[in-house]
Amino acid sequence: MHDIIHLLPDNVANQIAAGEVIQRPASVLKELVENAIDAEATSIQVFLKDAGRTLIQVIDNGKGMSDTDARLAFERHATSKIKEAADLFALHTMGFRGEALASIAAVAQVEVHTRRESDELGTLIAISGSQFELQEAINCSKGTAFFVKNLFFNVPARRKFLKSNDTELRQLIVEFTRIALVYPQLHFTLQHNETELLNLAPTNHRQRIGQLFPSRNNAMQRQLIPIETHSSMVSISGYVGAPETAVRNANQFFFVNGRYMRHPYFHKAVMQAYEGLVSNQLTPPYFIYFEIDPSSIDVNIHPTKTEIKFEQEPAIWSILLATVKESLGKSHAIPSIEFDQEGAIDIPTMHASNVPQSQPKVNLNPAYNPFDNYSERSSNYQRPPMNWESLYHDFEKSKDESALEHPTLPTMERTSQGLLDEEREGKNYLLYKNRFILAGGKSGLMFIDRQRAHVRILFEQWMRQLRERRGFSQQLLFPEMITLNVADALLLETVLPELHDVGFEVAAFGKNTFVINGIPTGFENKPAVPMIELLIDTVKQNKGKMKEALDESIALTLAKATAVDNDRAMTQDEMSQLLGQLFTCENPNMTPDGKQIVVLLTNEEIEKKF
Repeated sequence: MHDIIHLLPDNVANQIAAGEVIQRPASVLKELVENAIDAEATSIQVFLKDAGRTLIQVIDNGKGMSDTDARLAFERHATSKIKEAADLFALHTMGFRGEALASIAAVAQVEVHTRRESDELGTLIAISGSQFELQEAINCSKGTAFFVKNLFFNVPARRKFLKSNDTELRQLIVEFTRIALVYPQLHFTLQHNETELLNLAPTNHRQRIGQLFPSRNNAMQRQLIPIETHSSMVSISGYVGAPETAVRNANQFFFVNGRYMRHPYFHKAVMQAYEGLVSNQLTPPYFIYFEIDPSSIDVNIHPTKTEIKFEQEPAIWSILLATVKESLGKSHAIPSIEFDQEGAIDIPTMHASNVPQSQPKVNLNPAYNPFDNYSERSSNYQRPPMNWESLYHDFEKSKDESALEHPTLPTMERTSQGLLDEEREGKNYLLYKNRFILAGGKSGLMFIDRQRAHVRILFEQWMRQLRERRGFSQQLLFPEMITLNVADALLLETVLPELHDVGFEVAAFGKNTFVINGIPTGFENKPAVPMIELLIDTVKQNKGKMKEALDESIALTLAKATAVDNDRAMTQDEMSQLLGQLFTCENPNMTPDGKQIVVLLTNEEIEKKF
C-alpha cells in the first residue's frame, strides 16, 4: 500500500496561510501600511484601483531594505523581530516587512521597489503567485513602494466572493482610518481611481479625529472630553464624547500598544460610565488608547490581531470605568447638586484685626407680663354654637339614596357594553395611558399599541413608494448642508437613488459634502440632517444586503421616525381611522421588526377573571 501523507508545495501552503491572513483587499492594505510605519516612515501614500482588486499601491519614505532583506521578506516565516518563542509576547512593533508578505505574494502579483538611504541603487523584485520572477537593481527614491496587482487572480473562488466595489472600498477606508487614528504625527494620503479621498497632515490626536470625522462647525471635535490615567498596570488616554454627542451608531475605537482591537468587555465599562446620561438607543463616541506591558497581553489569538486577551481584565475594567467617570465629572457632564443662593444669609468675611469685639446687647423689660390682659380678653370670648344633629345626618340615609346622589360614576355594565357590544352601540374605543387602544370584537377585547400600529401603516406606505418609485418631495426654503467622513460619504452616494424614490432630494456638493434640497412630504417638522444621519446608520447595519432588504430597512427607519408619539390623546375619529388602516395592512399583528401590535383578551379569559 502506498503512503498517503505528503508535504504540501510551498505555493499551496502559502495560499492556505493567505486564507487566514488575507481575507480581502483591506487585509493587504493593513499589512503594508503597518510595515511602512515600522520602517519609520513619516509620509505614507496609498493608491487604489477598483477597490483594491486591480491595484493596491503603498509608498513610504522609510528606511528601505537591502537587496538581501527584500528577497528574504517574501519567504515563509521570514521576520525581523522574532528569534525565539518568548519574543511573541514582547512585541512593540507592527511587523517590519516579512510575516504577511509571503501570504500576499501567494494570491497576487507583487512588485516592490526599495532603497536604503546609504545605497546608491535600489532593488526591484517581482513575484507572482509565490513564483519568483525578477530581481534587479534600479534607480528609485529612498523608502519602499509596494504594488499588489490582481488580488486573488489565482484563486477564482476567493475573488468571486468579494463584495461589491463600494463595500470593499468602505472596508479599505475603515482599516486606513484605524491606523491613521493611532499615528497622528504621520502624513497619510489615500486615493481611489485617481480621486483623492483623504489627505491627513501631521497633527495631534484631537485634530486627527476632526480630520477623519468632520462635523458641522467641528461640533463633535469641540465636545471631546480628554481622559488620562497612569498606573503600574496600564496607562489609559484618549477622548470620550460628551453625552450630547451620543448617536445611534457612534464611532468607537479601542487601541492597545498602537493596535486596533475589539473588546466588548471594556465597551461595557465605558457604557456603564454613561449610565443615566444617554438613552438606551444612543451610544457616545470614544477613542481610547491603552499602553500596557506586551508580556501581559496575547495578540496572537486571532489571525487579524483584532481580538486581544488581557491578563488582568477585571482590574483594567475597573480602572477604565473610574477614569471615564472622573473625566465626565470634571467636565460637568455628570449633573451635580447646586444650592439656591437666593435669599441666603449674608455672612460677612472675618478680617484679622486687633480691635476687641464687644458682646451684643439685648434690651429687656423685666416688668413685662404677658398674662396681664388675659382675664379681659377671656371675658369677651364666646364659643360658636354646635349643631350635633347634622353630624349624623348622612348616616340616616339609605344606600339607594346615596347612590342617587352620585349619578356621574359609571357602572361596570355601562362601560363594558360600550366596548364589547359594537352591534348595539356602534364602535367606541378607549385610549389607555395614551398608548393602548381598547377595541371590542366578537371574540374578545383587543389591545392595540397605537405607535406600533402607525409604524406598520407607514412602513407599507414607504415600501409602496420605493417599489413604484414615486416619492413626493417638499422643497426646503433654505437647503441644508451635511459633511460626512469618507466612508459615510461613499455609503450615502450608493443609496441616493433609494432616498430619491421616497422623496429626499440630496446632491453631492464637493468633498464629502452634500446639500439637502428637499425632504419627503410629511417631514416638514423633522430636521433633515439628523434624518440623513439616521438613514446612513441604517444602511451601515444592513451591510450590503440585497436591494429588497435595503429598501425594507430604509422604509422601517422612516416609519419609526414619523410615527405618532404617545404624548397626546386621540379622538374617536382618529382611533377609528388608525384601526381601519391597520387592518388593511398585509400583517396587522406584527411590526416589520417583529414586535407585537395587537393582543387579544378573549371572552373566556375575561369571564375567568370573575
